[in-house]
Amino acid sequence: MAENLNLFTSTQNVIKEALTKLGYTDEMYELLKEPLRMMTVRIPVKMDDGSVKIFTGYRAQHNDAPGPTKGGVRFHPEVNEEEVKALSMWMTLKAGIVDLPYGGGKGGVVCDPRQLSMREIENISRGYVRAISQIVGPTKDIPAPDVYTNSQIMAWMMDEYSRIREFDSPGFITGKPLALGGSHGREKATAQGVTICIHEAAKKRNIDIKGARVIVQGFGNAGSFLAKFVHDAGAKVVGISDAYGGLYDPDGLDIDYLLDRRDSFGTITTLFENTITNQQLLEMDCDILVPAAISNQITAENAHNIKASIVVEAANGPTTFEATKILSERGILLVPDVLASSGGVTVSYFEWVQNNQGYYWTEEEVNKKLHDNLIKAFNNIYEVAQTRGVNMRLAAYMVGVRRAAEASKFRGWV
Repeated sequence: MAENLNLFTSTQNVIKEALTKLGYTDEMYELLKEPLRMMTVRIPVKMDDGSVKIFTGYRAQHNDAPGPTKGGVRFHPEVNEEEVKALSMWMTLKAGIVDLPYGGGKGGVVCDPRQLSMREIENISRGYVRAISQIVGPTKDIPAPDVYTNSQIMAWMMDEYSRIREFDSPGFITGKPLALGGSHGREKATAQGVTICIHEAAKKRNIDIKGARVIVQGFGNAGSFLAKFVHDAGAKVVGISDAYGGLYDPDGLDIDYLLDRRDSFGTITTLFENTITNQQLLEMDCDILVPAAISNQITAENAHNIKASIVVEAANGPTTFEATKILSERGILLVPDVLASSGGVTVSYFEWVQNNQGYYWTEEEVNKKLHDNLIKAFNNIYEVAQTRGVNMRLAAYMVGVRRAAEASKFRGWV
């Protein structure tokens, strides 16, 4: 809980700094420091043994001045109100960074899907939609997959919403299966976005991606796709890790072999003897370091020992704000999470557009549009950082919060 509070307050602090740099008043910060709407719901669910269990769910809508709110729904035992609030604010920033007509939203249900049957997960999914149905919809608030939710859960949620509204509503939710109006490229979108940012950052530092030494911390969905993408681009992936430890080889690892051997949770290091810790891996020699696991990995304690010249954040909040300052002072180019991981919401937007127009694009078209959007966003933030003399994280927050602030001002709210 303390860490989530820290995430919430630290997000508020950077938003305040960004608004001050942009010349906005304290009233604008008062509007944007908390979600406009926060709904807490109780979801009664019939369990397989015949009992009824009550689950708690949340939906935060940070700011709908730029357009409908947008953001994932996570099923996790540690979901809480402060976390959902903070993540809805991050979604506003991401939408602003990649210039989408959205505000930020986020949702979650306190549960552990690993301990539940598929029928119980379906009942929770449908119950959650029934509970929040008054405040969501294709023109109000559009959910998507997040931690421990997937395209099947999105399909159940869409079906429940369509039953309530009595018409088919594919645009109500994104991250759906292709057969129900999902978009090509959605599953790999986040990793694709991070990879595009890695390429752009390497260009800024005159590093040739072919032969560049890359470390990817985390080998789950995002980390494994990432490692494969940069490996296929000619980079030398010298280190990877999972929850149990890390592998490092200065001559490069056999990524295809590791991908074949990993289990569904991204575990691979248990098959090897000469492993190192995650903390040791972060401090190993490389050109590009990609934290793609969990938050608070690069801290004031180890930031001085980072040897990479570029750090690209694929995870949420892997670098503390103290560490961000240290890396910037050392001249390390840090590509922040709100920019690097915005590929997912970008392709979610493409899915929503395709649903609304009833015309669907090929995977090549989706990837081309994603590529163009992310390069434009990266260069815009890099330019703001250079011209304003700030680090990339603050520059990203300045670009990200500007759209919501401008929209709120034009509407006459502040």
